[in-house]
Amino acid sequence: MIHTVQKGESLAIIAANYRTTVQLLTSVNRIANPNIIFIGQKITIPGLPEPDSIPYSINISISAKSLTLKRNGQVIKVYPIAVGKIVTSTPVGDFIIVNREPNPGGPFGALWLSLSKIHYGIHGTNDPSSIGKAVSLGCIRMFNADVIELAKIVPNGTKVSIRP
Repeated sequence: MIHTVQKGESLAIIAANYRTTVQLLTSVNRIANPNIIFIGQKITIPGLPEPDSIPYSINISISAKSLTLKRNGQVIKVYPIAVGKIVTSTPVGDFIIVNREPNPGGPFGALWLSLSKIHYGIHGTNDPSSIGKAVSLGCIRMFNADVIELAKIVPNGTKVSIRP
């Protein structure tokens, strides 16, 4: 997978977002000084497939509180979700699923799908009454059965587009 360096990013931020190490990124990308990267630079993220090779994509509408799963651009299923509160809003942008953790514990329900933005993910919930509301700290909450179903379909590397 290739990441293009954006304004304000450092190699440490990129490593954290993709749950890897600065050392691995410097080695794979032959970066002599990890403190010197530039906007537009292409960084290879090892261990993740190229998102364009995956037929699935996820579109999240914050306002509609819905997650739409697509295969080759065709809608497969629309799931109800919960999103972030006003003060802890769900980030808008384009991300990918970088890893997953079954039974993460606490309020995260049955499964956690990490997004390529540190501290954010798509996860189950131990409070199903929250679905359909703006109540999270910015993550996308789903019913446990729904997030398990989704995770069985989409691999790591799947594109996730979050829009207002």
